[in-house]
Amino acid sequence: MAEITAALVKELRGISGAGMMDCKKALQENDGNIEEAQDWLRKKGLATAAKKSGRAASEGLVGMITDGKSGVVGEVNSETDFVARNEIFQTFVRTVTQVAVTVGGDLDKLKPADYPGTGRTVDEELTHMISTIGENMNLRRSAGLSVGKGVVAGYIHNKLADDLGKIGVLVALESDGDTGKLEALGRQIAMHVAAARPQWLSTDEVDATALDREREVLSEQARASGKPEEIIEKMVEGRLRKFYEEVVLLEQVFVMDTDKKIAKVIEDAAKDVGAPVKLGGFVRFELGEGVEKAAEED
Repeated sequence: MAEITAALVKELRGISGAGMMDCKKALQENDGNIEEAQDWLRKKGLATAAKKSGRAASEGLVGMITDGKSGVVGEVNSETDFVARNEIFQTFVRTVTQVAVTVGGDLDKLKPADYPGTGRTVDEELTHMISTIGENMNLRRSAGLSVGKGVVAGYIHNKLADDLGKIGVLVALESDGDTGKLEALGRQIAMHVAAARPQWLSTDEVDATALDREREVLSEQARASGKPEEIIEKMVEGRLRKFYEEVVLLEQVFVMDTDKKIAKVIEDAAKDVGAPVKLGGFVRFELGEGVEKAAEED
């Protein structure tokens, strides 16, 4: 039997919103497996279906650069918000993001790349920063988007300085249409992504394991109603549509026009920009996303 620590109970409570004793019971029933405990709580009606894996739990900055048909976003963590507001740290994050442009946002290529004006690599400069500022730091992740025709638009939320903030979003729009109008549309969708936190672009891209897990939870919830199996199946499919509306970008209701889904916004944009538009992809980085457990264990 796995040890059910207070930190583990606290983590599950933060994710699920359930009570401390319910969280402890869920972990005991599932041998300390936090994902299975989440499902157990939901099946018992003790937690919501809301996904809260994006709670920020570490400090630092997200940097972003867009340049017409391409863009990159990256995250550098620090121990305190005080360091994130330090100009030296901000310059480092901004420069690392600029270097990331040259490697298309590929983290494995970014770390050994030359850091301008130092004779050091990016990874070596990070080590130098740690010794200079006296606080642990981590170049956690980086990603890029590009299009052959169209634009890559971006948005920084909770901006601390130019191109630096707490949330960075890139959106790729593929089209032969008016570039200025595409840029404006892309920024609006990027702002939507920052607020709505989609996990996948389309229903086809939803992770099969996540979908199976959701289907199992919804099935258990439906069976609790005592309905026949054929009715339960219809109930589950209906609730899965709601699940898609929560986690799939094209299925989400546009935050700036709640009468339309994002798919309809993209379809309607063709008239405005003068050519069909395709939403080619998105990247959303939120500072500290998914690392709260590591922060608690330090």
